[in-house]
Amino acid sequence: MDIFIDEARDTAKCSIGILVMENIQNVSSDDKLMLVKQEFEGTIRSKYGLATRGELKALHPMDAYISYYKKFGYTYHVLPQLESVIKGKPIPSGLPLVEAMFMAELKNTLLTASHDLDKIKTPLSLKVSTGSESFTTLSSHNVTTIPGDIMIEDQEAIISSILRGPDLRTAITEHTTRVIYTVYAPFGVEEQLVREHLRDIESYVRIFSEKSITCLNQVFEG
Repeated sequence: MDIFIDEARDTAKCSIGILVMENIQNVSSDDKLMLVKQEFEGTIRSKYGLATRGELKALHPMDAYISYYKKFGYTYHVLPQLESVIKGKPIPSGLPLVEAMFMAELKNTLLTASHDLDKIKTPLSLKVSTGSESFTTLSSHNVTTIPGDIMIEDQEAIISSILRGPDLRTAITEHTTRVIYTVYAPFGVEEQLVREHLRDIESYVRIFSEKSITCLNQVFEG
């Protein structure tokens, strides 16, 4: 599947993991996913319940993302999300494809975005932003990119950037039957961790969509 072209070269120092799955049933018809979520929340609280914020920030690969975000004056949002679950807040309910991604994101702390593949015009390309690009985020806000940030474009427009997040145009819905997950792995995040993360997402998706088919599971090294 000709889906990705790296145009950032070694200036980006960022690898990209891509998982494409088709024949998706993006509606949870039973309680399987909920039970897995509850068990996962318990595991997170048991594992990190006594951890300080400093100890959480030092976790790998969390530390690599915190370092990347800090260069731009931002806080890596997965850290407070993890802290909220540790403190007892449940993982938000929503579209199963998003819940699967969020669980894997909390487990592995790797930055991930999900998109409806049918809304994307391939191939994708990895680029370093100039700060002049703009797109509409999931929250319907029009934003400009941060100079020097890393972003992914399809043949129409930006679909995500590390600091600004995913776009609205390619967002998944309850009607999504083909999904593409993209994982940003900046310098310091090993390829093996990305591969394991993609496998976790795949396994979570199959909890509610047993007949889904994996078409691509690959890491493109920066």
